[in-house]
Amino acid sequence: MQLDPSDPTVLLDPVATYAAARADSPVARMPVPGLGTLWIVTRHEHARLVLTDPRFRLSRASYTMRPAGLPDTPNLGELDGPDHSRLRRLVSPAFTARRAAEFRPRIQQLADTLVRRLPDRFDLLADFAWPLPIEVICELVGIPEADRPLWRRVGTAVVSGHGQAFQEAIPDVIAGARAAVGQADDNGGVLGELVKTGACDDDLVVLVWHLVLAGQVPGNLIANAVEALLRHPEQLRLMREDRSLMPRAVEELLRWCTPQLLTTPRFAAEDVEIGGVTIPRGEPVSVSMLSANRDPEAFPDPDRLDLTRAPGALGHLAFAHGPHFCLGAALARVETEVALTALFDRFPEMRLAGEPVRSPDPGTWRLSALPIRFDGE
Repeated sequence: MQLDPSDPTVLLDPVATYAAARADSPVARMPVPGLGTLWIVTRHEHARLVLTDPRFRLSRASYTMRPAGLPDTPNLGELDGPDHSRLRRLVSPAFTARRAAEFRPRIQQLADTLVRRLPDRFDLLADFAWPLPIEVICELVGIPEADRPLWRRVGTAVVSGHGQAFQEAIPDVIAGARAAVGQADDNGGVLGELVKTGACDDDLVVLVWHLVLAGQVPGNLIANAVEALLRHPEQLRLMREDRSLMPRAVEELLRWCTPQLLTTPRFAAEDVEIGGVTIPRGEPVSVSMLSANRDPEAFPDPDRLDLTRAPGALGHLAFAHGPHFCLGAALARVETEVALTALFDRFPEMRLAGEPVRSPDPGTWRLSALPIRFDGE
């Protein structure tokens, strides 16, 4: 299938679009400005292959925009092989499941503070789901408090898709990253630990850029999860009645409504066959994580939201797979658990106050507004 990224059906109903594409072929095609025509892998089996096969490689060309002024140092998402492993080893100790669990009480404090400020009616995205991850990642990385308003503003622009606002703030963000590196010894956090490794300042500036911006993505997951639960009250009731279900519930929500539609493109280092289709050398390939997570060959009755679903042997691909498995996966899981608990504990009668607004974005399945009320009317 040829997918048109300007078609409202593709943008606003990707579940049905990718289901049709997946039934048609293991790959679809989509024209993307700056990349040409993108091959999109639609099935779980082949998605895992692409994400682990060294014949598919990331590069600077994987990113259509690299901000001017950012040091000419590759970030984690632009590297493969030993260079990627070296850089990832520097950062990964700060993002283990153990460290995320240790940080949970602070995440809970931040979530409770935001929840207490919510009025009777509010936009879940603007007032809670976007601010929480921004606060968490700034504190975890070690961004000085005085600099956080900048990162809050830019972070909101990133997760809300306001590209112009993001572009205009890039020089300030790069300056902020340099300032954070310069004050790392005083502010602690991940950055303080990285300075002790002897990593050069340019490497650290790029890492700060990458970690702080990537760390804000869970906001869209939290919003998708809240909408899904409000539209499936029987599943919400299960989660409320059995708190031990929460970790499994988060995994199912990750599978069912992950906001990341497409992975960063990789390039075929040689001609590669996928499910009988040959991807020519040099052409860009992306995985549709949403499509792979709804593949009936991997998940029985995949379009049904079931918080009691037993984890499958293959697992969902919301955090990708292989060497580039999301570094912040454990943190995102904890943030989502804490966020859902804080919201539904404080507002047991929470419900939609209007129709959610879904953003037309070919790469991300996200909301731009989620009106909520809990005033008892």
